[in-house]
Amino acid sequence: MSTILNYRYINARLASSGQPLADEIQSIADAGYEAVINLAMPYSPNVLEDEGFRVISLGLDYYHIPVPWEEPTLAHLQRFCALMQMLEGRKVWVHCALNHRVSAFLFQYHHLVLGMPEADAKAVMLPEWEPDEVWQAFLQIDSNLTRLAPGAIPVGSYGDE
Repeated sequence: MSTILNYRYINARLASSGQPLADEIQSIADAGYEAVINLAMPYSPNVLEDEGFRVISLGLDYYHIPVPWEEPTLAHLQRFCALMQMLEGRKVWVHCALNHRVSAFLFQYHHLVLGMPEADAKAVMLPEWEPDEVWQAFLQIDSNLTRLAPGAIPVGSYGDE
């Protein structure tokens, strides 16, 4: 797994990365992951045009939420959080082109939905990434969800893994 671009082990049921190569999809399946979520755009660098087919053919579920680099929206976050909640208890791999988008989305999921303290939620992010102003704004969605539609993402509590 360590050869996958910007791989991050988060816990026993969650990992993230940049775009996996074709042969690395097999490694993800071999490691017991049950679902892959792709946040990259179809034109992102190194995209695997047949990624969904490859993932599904290995028996994993595949979900694609294309998030434009220049314009992540609250609707994208809501879809992602709902999907993560739907996949709760399953072993999930989340990726985008470089693990930058994913870092921001996983931070928000852990902080806003699971109720993890902000400092702890930042630990799921790729440490080398320096968010630009678009992504800084995305990371500023506050814990009382005032910038989200009311009730869009239920806030839970963070449990120990």
